[in-house]
Amino acid sequence: MDSNEPVDSAELAHVRSYWANMWPNSPIYTFLLKDVDLISASHGKVLAKLKVEPVHMNSKGTLHGTVTACITDGFGGLAIAATGAKNTGLSTDIHTTYVSTAKVGDIIIIEATASKVGRCLAFTNVEIRHEGGAVITTGTHTKYIKV
Repeated sequence: MDSNEPVDSAELAHVRSYWANMWPNSPIYTFLLKDVDLISASHGKVLAKLKVEPVHMNSKGTLHGTVTACITDGFGGLAIAATGAKNTGLSTDIHTTYVSTAKVGDIIIIEATASKVGRCLAFTNVEIRHEGGAVITTGTHTKYIKV
């Protein structure tokens, strides 16, 4: 997906609806991700952007690892929702690899992909990068979806 070309689609409408119902019920998403902009979605893929704010910083003045792990968690679920799923399941495994960082004012791009959605488990990949393209983190997230 090209971050410069918004795509209105049935998947995007479904993901936006899912997100609108999910984030207000999650204090952590409400606190950290309330300003995320869902740009596009296609089957199993979601693209979003977020301006890094002071609330996203660690004590060193760079993007906190908790924020990127939270993004991997939330957007892994949104990638599953982009397959048409009404339930995105429960986390069973989550990994985040920290490659770089971001600072206040940076725009980060979030690209999430559901690589496989089976009967019981779903596997997702989430990449967070600078608007210019440099990778900040990569993450994987496995969810139990037969709930």
